[in-house]
Order: sequence, then C-alpha cells, then structure tokens
Amino acid sequence: MTNESLREVLDKEWENKSLREICMASPAVLQGLSEKDAELLKQALGIKTVADLAHNKFFRWALALSTLAEYEK
Repeated sequence: MTNESLREVLDKEWENKSLREICMASPAVLQGLSEKDAELLKQALGIKTVADLAHNKFFRWALALSTLAEYEK
C-alpha cells in the first residue's frame, strides 16, 4: 500500500506497510515518537501498539472533551 498522506505520519520505513501492520506496530513508527517515548507509554499506560494508542480511554476522553469544548457556549 502506497499512500502519500502516510508520509507525514509514519517513519519512512513504514510508509508502504499495510494499515493492519501499522496498527500492530509500536507507537515509535509514528513520526515524532521515539523508542524511548514508546517505552514510556508502555510503562505508564500499557500502550504497546498504535492500535492501543488509538483506543486508549484517556486519549479518547481527551479528544471527546476537546471536541465538545469547541461547541461550548
């Protein structure tokens, strides 16, 4: 899978991997996150994969609150 939009999101060696492979990989495959960052996420929140990061309740709560705040009167 070659996707131009993934160039801005993933480390270069992961740009042509399938979405399934990416979701099962360490968060370190995301541009801007190092192996050390990934280890800290694992230690603090039990996040081992990109999918874990996406489904983490704290990140989802923060996203929901941030989205709702945009529409708050």
